[in-house]
Amino acid sequence: MVEIGRLPNERAAQALIDYLKGEKIECKILPTEQGVSVCVLNDHHSIRARQEFERFIHNPHDPKYLQASWDNGDSKLKLDYGSPSLQLVTQFITGAGPLTLGIIFICILVFAGFNLGFAEPIYQYLSFFNAVPGSSLSEFWRVFTPSLLHFSALHIIFNLLWWWSLGGKIENKLGLTPLLTLLIVAGTLPNIIQYFVGGPNFGGLSGVVYAVVGYTWIMGTRRPELGIGLPPAYMGFLLIWLVFGFTDMFGLSIANGAHVGGLLVGLGQGWIDSKRINS
Repeated sequence: MVEIGRLPNERAAQALIDYLKGEKIECKILPTEQGVSVCVLNDHHSIRARQEFERFIHNPHDPKYLQASWDNGDSKLKLDYGSPSLQLVTQFITGAGPLTLGIIFICILVFAGFNLGFAEPIYQYLSFFNAVPGSSLSEFWRVFTPSLLHFSALHIIFNLLWWWSLGGKIENKLGLTPLLTLLIVAGTLPNIIQYFVGGPNFGGLSGVVYAVVGYTWIMGTRRPELGIGLPPAYMGFLLIWLVFGFTDMFGLSIANGAHVGGLLVGLGQGWIDSKRINS
């Protein structure tokens, strides 16, 4: 049995189940802490079922799902997808796990404090070693906490959207451990690289984001049956953005060392996990 995705409630999932039943793909709904999990009973149908799941979440009101409920399910069942705003919230929550959502919450909290008059104390406490006078190696958290700092709305939105999309997929499909490992390793080693490349004044989750990008890409290439992958166009865009970071074309202060370091961490862990994790 293979999970193909999660939905906010059983009624929404039933429409997809009924449609897949008509396609000779047997599925089962399992309750989770946040919504339900849709699982395929026959592993050989998982790729086809995942493709249909992606179509469903983008257009759940497609008439073919309603017709399937009449043809293959209980005709008395009324599908309730909720209001658009509620649907967006539930999709956001079910699209990620506790670790993914927790990091998003912390980054937003730090960013809010940064823009509500607490920038100086926050930076003094969370910045990398030597970014502020008096910081010492005994303050071990400083090797990681710059990853939680963001200095503009565009910066934090870009990072958190990628983190939610790819980190959430890793956590939901493979569990907490692979994502936690990526977060810890890519949230520390790339910061050290960036310090030696450009000094201590930097911040952002970009190193971790490039790690989940590299991890997702290599897992999708080597283990596509796990349901984790990144379209080549997306990977190409992020690599082009990485190259542009070295040109100073946009006049932005970009942590190129953290980006490259994070990408290498993700590729390395992806290579290891692609051989270690069982489907």
